[in-house]
Amino acid sequence: GAEETEALVKKDGGEATAARLDVTSAESVRAAVDLALSTYDNRVDILVNNAGIQILESIEEISEEHWDRVIGVNMKGHFLTCRAVIPIMKKQGRGHIVNIASVGARNGGTFAGVHYIASKGGVLAMTKKLGKELGQYGIVVNGVNPGPSLTDMMADWPRSVVDGVVKNTPLGRMAEPEDIADAVAFLASDAARFISGETIEVNGGLVCD
Repeated sequence: GAEETEALVKKDGGEATAARLDVTSAESVRAAVDLALSTYDNRVDILVNNAGIQILESIEEISEEHWDRVIGVNMKGHFLTCRAVIPIMKKQGRGHIVNIASVGARNGGTFAGVHYIASKGGVLAMTKKLGKELGQYGIVVNGVNPGPSLTDMMADWPRSVVDGVVKNTPLGRMAEPEDIADAVAFLASDAARFISGETIEVNGGLVCD
């Protein structure tokens, strides 16, 4: 969780402040951004949109409530956080935004529902559009497309599905959280200063161009 991440950062000598927010609420997002500004010299240099949920169900089983919930967290949340920090980054003349999407937005997914896949497709389109729109302000916007990863989100996947993914992945394993984090860290760094509107595939070769 956020507190565990805060503790790890501090253990390594860094600075961190954990905060809980509802990414589907503009007021909650605004409060979190205000906390960041008051804590870190009125700057927001990096935004990583990592909040996401999935509900494993077929399209016939999806209620409007579930549709709205998944789209709300996975896509509207990205919109609200971007909208909140972009004016700050414009004023600074620079910033890095990294959006987490999914390989499922490219290949239709393995086991996730259509609401999840649709939300991640929206994130990919949003990333491209913002990359074009914000470059003139020194803001770079990129995405990461993780393949199936060893996180809590996969806890309900049948073992047969997991085994099938591993079998079809050229590198022969599922992604670890660190695999995704390293790609995010690169895109959030100055090493990616001339990359924008792009999405890095982190899926062990499961899907590639």
